[in-house]
Amino acid sequence: MNARGELSAVVCGIGLLGPGLVDWPSAAAVLAGKHPYQRAPTCAPAPALLPPAERRRTGETVRLALAAGLQALEGTRTDPEGLATVFTSSGGDGAICHEICSTLATDQRDISPTRFHNSVHNAASGYWSIAMHSMAPSTALCAYDGSFAAGLLEALTQALARAAPVLLVAYETVYPEPLHAQRPLCDAFALALLLDPRPTEGACARLQAQLVQESADTLEDPALERLRAGVPAARSLPLLRPIARGERGRVVLDYLGPLRLAVTVTPCP
Repeated sequence: MNARGELSAVVCGIGLLGPGLVDWPSAAAVLAGKHPYQRAPTCAPAPALLPPAERRRTGETVRLALAAGLQALEGTRTDPEGLATVFTSSGGDGAICHEICSTLATDQRDISPTRFHNSVHNAASGYWSIAMHSMAPSTALCAYDGSFAAGLLEALTQALARAAPVLLVAYETVYPEPLHAQRPLCDAFALALLLDPRPTEGACARLQAQLVQESADTLEDPALERLRAGVPAARSLPLLRPIARGERGRVVLDYLGPLRLAVTVTPCP
């Protein structure tokens, strides 16, 4: 933390999966204005690093989170076995929640152990630990529509406290009806940031974050703004825009109540 009370770290890797955004390079080209945004369904690949039995048990939420996390580590020298992680989501696995609620509404109320252990909020974190053979600390948190900013604050704090890299993974999937009517997320989306408090070769940008009471930034492109507003994890998109453009900038992200998270982005040389 610097003299102005800002949390700071460099971004060493980025992973992203969303509607029409299959990875960070494609998303960066859209955010930089090099290619128009074209919406398409989000597709999360099966996590090949999981053993076959665990792989069969995973749902879309786990596949999405693990895919984004793996993208963020590509091309880095970070050892995933010793990497602390922060997983953040506003609702966890909505499909599993729907299945459990549907079962409990019938006369046959037996819940399978697989559905139960996939329903807990740290399921993605647990599967990551299995896939990476990791015993490193892992945090799973939720802050409703402010979940991305809460996760970023936690990851920056842990990186500074540990003086070591931390992987942040923010993810959302869509609830089935009738839950969708009460929590209408527009699509699945996941973002992963590999953060390091130390100057690191290959880092793309430095982030300096502090709490403020200002209005959150929006996006000029109507389709991207609908995505930002419609998925809590996609509230990260204004932060990714200056990174994609290689520009210095200050963005304000949604958080809790009157508080917002202001992040200054400075390109790394």
